[in-house]
Amino acid sequence: MRKCELCKKTSPFISKIINICGDCVRKNFDIVKDKFFEIHRTLRRKDGLPEEIPLDPKGRKCRICLNGCSIPEGEMGFCGVYENRNGKLVPKSGDWKKAYVYWYYDPLPTNCCATWVCPGKKEYGFYNLAVFYCSCNFDCLFCQNWIFRRKMNLTSLNTVEDLLEAVNDKVKCICFFGGDPIPQVVHALIFAKRALERYKVRICWETNGAVSKPLLAQMAKLSLESGGCIKVDLKCWTKEMSFFLSGVSNKGQKENFKYLVKFHRLRPDPPFLIASTLLVPGYVDMVEVEGIARFIASLDPSIPWTLLGFHPDFYLSDLPPTPRNYAFSCLEIAKNAGIKELHIGNIHLLS
Repeated sequence: MRKCELCKKTSPFISKIINICGDCVRKNFDIVKDKFFEIHRTLRRKDGLPEEIPLDPKGRKCRICLNGCSIPEGEMGFCGVYENRNGKLVPKSGDWKKAYVYWYYDPLPTNCCATWVCPGKKEYGFYNLAVFYCSCNFDCLFCQNWIFRRKMNLTSLNTVEDLLEAVNDKVKCICFFGGDPIPQVVHALIFAKRALERYKVRICWETNGAVSKPLLAQMAKLSLESGGCIKVDLKCWTKEMSFFLSGVSNKGQKENFKYLVKFHRLRPDPPFLIASTLLVPGYVDMVEVEGIARFIASLDPSIPWTLLGFHPDFYLSDLPPTPRNYAFSCLEIAKNAGIKELHIGNIHLLS
């Protein structure tokens, strides 16, 4: 049990990294925001990443994601993938067809958050090519795949051609995840288009969705036409919780999710758009879940939504796993909002 520094409430769902409860994150944001941002700056400094989104008025504007980086000469963008070299935006890899990425074969059906609504759940004997990008444009304190921050180096540098060699007749789907595929989405798009020229595969994305509209449109087109899906990780609802947990705004993420609904209506079966949310105890609470639930229901209640059990990790490793009653209370909130397709993932992690 810990005590919130502001309201003095005690709870097992207060992390020592902040010592502030979820309610106070939302209600007292102006009081505590400097503390949030300093936490993120400190943690990013340890991994050699820019401490905050660069907004140099004379810098080179990056238009890959929605963070709006304006990068000073000789420095990196927030994701650590792009640099301003002599006034030009260039990938740190030195080539748009090279990325910090690795991959493996995941036997179908996988433990993907969309398995329960995906054709892959019946494709025994085949594989998903899981493509893991070692970068991200968010800075989540609860990241379950945080190791990508330590793998953005020459050992993970691979070309489109390297990745193409991994595709074969036993691969039924290709899923881009990470980290997040967004910072290196140009590499992913080039590869996906080349792969589809050779093989009939589904193209899927697990992403925060905070990418520029022109690139999002390309991602959506590939998934729609190939029978794949876009799985958007709606991490929380309120802007205050987003800044605390992920270090960035979630406004653009919501707008992009809304944009993707029109593609979902073109092909609801198998579903084109799937939402997922990690139930971080005390922070992604009933308030956050209800906000997301009403948002999804207002757009299209047929959009599948997976509520994921949390396991203690990264800088929120002192929190407990998601309690079973907590997860099922969130499920009930989602049902009451009118969501038709619901699932609890990582159910084995529930305490």
